[in-house]
Amino acid sequence: MAMDDLEPLDPEFVRARLSKPPFVSVPGVVNVRDLGSYSTTYPGMITKPKLLYRSGEISNITEEGKERLKELGIGAVYDLRSDTEIAKYNTPCPVIEGIEVIRTPVFKHEDYTPEMMAKRFELYASGKIEAFMELYSQILEHGGPAFGAILRYIRDHPESGCMFHCTAGKDRTGVVAALLLKLAGVDDDAIAEDYSLTRIGREPMRDQVMERLAKVPLFAADNEKALNMLTSRKEVMSAFLKEFDNKYGGVECYLKTHVHLSDEDIDTVRRNILTPQSRH
Repeated sequence: MAMDDLEPLDPEFVRARLSKPPFVSVPGVVNVRDLGSYSTTYPGMITKPKLLYRSGEISNITEEGKERLKELGIGAVYDLRSDTEIAKYNTPCPVIEGIEVIRTPVFKHEDYTPEMMAKRFELYASGKIEAFMELYSQILEHGGPAFGAILRYIRDHPESGCMFHCTAGKDRTGVVAALLLKLAGVDDDAIAEDYSLTRIGREPMRDQVMERLAKVPLFAADNEKALNMLTSRKEVMSAFLKEFDNKYGGVECYLKTHVHLSDEDIDTVRRNILTPQSRH
């Protein structure tokens, strides 16, 4: 792995990049991005701006940040973290008047036992593409109910924005974003590019993440292994998308078999995600 994957990014570069789309400023929340305005394979159509947002955890959102979510038109926030994770880091869901904050864990209690966490940490620590493939495969196998909640909201609320997040907004959040963008006909290269932006988006919480990881014996003893968890390399998502298509036969097949959406559901969600390019 290149050393620049592990070293801090230049603060001026980070500030400048975070001030531009697709990044969105929400006080108290890092790594917020709008999944709108992406070109698609559907002629004249792009992904709808101000509909789908991805982010890191929102437990530290400020009052100003809550108002910002309302300004963005967000009606629901989906929290993909496990109960165990929230308790461990003491990062409960905030109450936001006028916005539903909905718990939709990808992994349940039993998947966050010390044994399971140790296995996941070992995978993360290697930083290898194969390790992330294994992790993302687990997310796909466990995440059907959580993904279904988000997709059904999009199906039923075409004019209401929604946000989804895990802790850093990289892995579980990245898989959800990939599914939505693939469904909309966004090409794999653009999806992988979106995934890689988390390297910049989460930089403001770098010290906080490292402080948390230092409490895990595996990472306390090896700083580089901890830093591997911060990476979000484009080639990781590119490899994942190829494996996803090979294993599940494409996004529609996955949504039917693992998320239990009908063909009509899938068509409606896709229609709601897309908008004519000429409008914007």
